[in-house]
Amino acid sequence: MNEPLELEVGSVAAGGACVARAPDGRVVFVRHALPGERVRALVTETTKSYLRADAIEVLEASPDRVEPPCPYARPGRCGGCDWQHVALPRQRLLKAALVEEQLRRLAGLTRDIVVEAVPGDVEGLRWRTRVQFAVDRAGRAGLHRHRSHDLEPVDACLIATEDVEAVGAELLTWPGAKAVEVTASGAQRVVHVSGRIADVPEVEAGLVVNDQPRRVPHGVRHHVLGRSYEVSAGGFWQVHPGAATVLAAAVLEGLDAQPGDRVVDLYAGVGLFAALLGDRVGPTGSVLALEGDPRACADAARNTADQPQVRVRTVAVDAGTVSGRVGRPSLLVLDPPRAGAGVEVARAIVGLAPRRVVYVACDPATFARDLKVFLDAGWELGSLRAFDLFPMTEHVELVAMLHRPESAV
Repeated sequence: MNEPLELEVGSVAAGGACVARAPDGRVVFVRHALPGERVRALVTETTKSYLRADAIEVLEASPDRVEPPCPYARPGRCGGCDWQHVALPRQRLLKAALVEEQLRRLAGLTRDIVVEAVPGDVEGLRWRTRVQFAVDRAGRAGLHRHRSHDLEPVDACLIATEDVEAVGAELLTWPGAKAVEVTASGAQRVVHVSGRIADVPEVEAGLVVNDQPRRVPHGVRHHVLGRSYEVSAGGFWQVHPGAATVLAAAVLEGLDAQPGDRVVDLYAGVGLFAALLGDRVGPTGSVLALEGDPRACADAARNTADQPQVRVRTVAVDAGTVSGRVGRPSLLVLDPPRAGAGVEVARAIVGLAPRRVVYVACDPATFARDLKVFLDAGWELGSLRAFDLFPMTEHVELVAMLHRPESAV
């Protein structure tokens, strides 16, 4: 019988759980707990070196503990939110501690971090403008449980925006569907369905089924710092309503592009940074945007169609591409996926010797790993900003400005 463990909870770890010690000395990663608490926890996974567990009873509570606003944010239920039981100011302190620890451990760098709130959510809720629901064999839409393919049917998601919830995907039946993604930007709403679905329920939204447009609109439009962007259904765009603006502003400030500069934008997506940088460098400069996803590249080409100085290329971003196909840029920005750019790509960027690099990162550990390549090559870390784009979760977005010592400002 799986008897609960009584645990003294320690610091937060990457992944959102807190660290404790089982009576036999093994590390226990405890969800639904806070540092400093004493809890009774039920083991959910056992390995030779560590355990995973859910806190099912709080014996001594942290002053930062709050009642989770969502009824599905409970042990054994939805795995989408790590920290609904944590007061929002403490969430940001925990994220800062995670970033600081990864910088020390992987980059050998000590830096105090402040996680900045971003306008657009409602006290940490109502910020997700794109939600992908899994669908079970009965056609019910829901969200996955933590570290599981099991489905948690939900009536509503509190971190989804009201515009996403207005579609009502969770209350409809989707027989044969594998997944249903709802994207909303104000009154623009698009539902993207994948799987062998014959009859799609009626929704007040655009509709795309298995990448085939069925009903307009087939994408949504966003406005950032004076420019308009079209994003196709299923395409990537930052999910927090304020994210694109704060990230774009931070990138522009960090690069400080001037007319005539040559800029490379790696992992360029739909051209968020490329278009704004194109305006900064003007007709005497250039921006080369590289992206591996053909659909994103099509959007990026459309979003920069008025800028002959911006070129979009569909190509995998790897060390060979960076070393041999981008020329000698004066500035470079990269926004890689969670796996980071990787050591070889980072070394290739160092070899290009641009005067500044801005690295946008969604994972502190992979960022710290890549950052060490720059630091070992003599580069310096200037500003490092952290943004709370994912409240109620452990995730945080970073924007780092790197420069060669001789180009310090």
